[in-house]
Amino acid sequence: MPPQNSRRIRGTAAFPEGRRPRVILWAAVAVVTLGFLLALEFAARRYGVPGPITNQVREVIFAPKSGGLLYASMALMMVVLTWRQRFVALAAAIGVDLAFLVVRWAVGAGTNGGHPFGNGALWVMLGCAVLAVTRRTGRERALLLKGVGLGLLLMTGRKTGDTWLLITSQTRPVVLDQYVAMADQALGNPSWLVGRLVTAGGPVGFNFLDFVYGQLPVAAVVVALYQLRAVSAERRFPRHHLVRTFLMIGLLGPAFYMIFPVVGPIFAYGTGTEHWAGVSLWAPDMPPSEQWAVANLWPHTPPPITTPYPMPFDGITPRNCMPSLHTAWATAIFIHTRKGPRVLRYAGTFWLIATLCATLGFGYHYGVDLIAGVVFTLTIEASLRSLDRGWDAPGIRLVAYGTTIFTALLLSYRFLPSQMAAHPWLAGPLLILAMTSVVYVYLRTTARWEPSPTAPRQPQQQPELI
Repeated sequence: MPPQNSRRIRGTAAFPEGRRPRVILWAAVAVVTLGFLLALEFAARRYGVPGPITNQVREVIFAPKSGGLLYASMALMMVVLTWRQRFVALAAAIGVDLAFLVVRWAVGAGTNGGHPFGNGALWVMLGCAVLAVTRRTGRERALLLKGVGLGLLLMTGRKTGDTWLLITSQTRPVVLDQYVAMADQALGNPSWLVGRLVTAGGPVGFNFLDFVYGQLPVAAVVVALYQLRAVSAERRFPRHHLVRTFLMIGLLGPAFYMIFPVVGPIFAYGTGTEHWAGVSLWAPDMPPSEQWAVANLWPHTPPPITTPYPMPFDGITPRNCMPSLHTAWATAIFIHTRKGPRVLRYAGTFWLIATLCATLGFGYHYGVDLIAGVVFTLTIEASLRSLDRGWDAPGIRLVAYGTTIFTALLLSYRFLPSQMAAHPWLAGPLLILAMTSVVYVYLRTTARWEPSPTAPRQPQQQPELI
């Protein structure tokens, strides 16, 4: 007979042999993530600004840039806690914030443009990390560390995105807006059209869309909290949830900003200062742009069809248009709300439509950016779901098809914009058809992955006795 402690010999007490590959995978992911953050930190320092790690550490003491995001991150972390622990954590965060407010008031220190609250949420998450290491063991330690990591990743993703935007503005002196604007002719210049509609709506419509546009991370947290609502009871995370898709979009998306730098119509074809917070949306009598725009055309005059060329641009404006990551994130929210209750499904649909209107109406994106963003999201979502369930032929075909369409879109925007603008009745429907085909293949493939409902078993009829 094998000895009773054979399992302990092959593995360890904390990590049995069956779980060691998963532990090694998570360790590798942590090392790669840390290396990526350090690389961004050094890159930011090269341009004389603090990087994501410095900005995150700074918020332990100084006023945070986004207090709402910090509390949303803490809410994600609390999915691993019991209800009693959640109330204690929330009370501790509020108490720490009140203490910081009193100290700042006593020493006469302001917020310097930051939020007066949020430090408490960060302190609570760091405290839970220390508690996990010092007072928890085994699965409980791993679960609490996963919860803390989930919250910290959401905050770090925001800091990383800000650093990425700085790097794009510093390393890409020319932009391809003229190519994208010409390709957008095939769709009828939707940014110019929606921009005029938002202008007609006045400050009320603008402020409403601005709120929806700016609170996209909070909407994602609400959906994620619904998906992770059973973690504290089951003591494990689901195999796939919205946060994973969100983080993957934020990790891969900025790489295409470096490949396809675009600043957006409000900067390339406007003054860049058309929206006035709380006053009015656009002011056509503003002075000429100081950001090397082609002309002050947006949103009143569609750009003329000319021969496109890469044009130089300033070193301040981020090249963050292709693909539209706001569209990608809103699409991910829409996808992950399809299995929720009716109010969540309605909210996901509303957030997607409102985000599309805001990205176009504010002049931040062209229409073709949105098409690329939808295809980008569906491809990432398919990859993550295939990774969870195991790669098979339908999953590989779906990811390959989405990748091919996304690549074809970028190549057509770059090398065929003149032909697309000259034949809009052909190019426009083809663009919509390409996006729709990816949606159709995604829906058809994922429907096969869903467990088929089993028919209730019919009781066997007993033969009648004669």
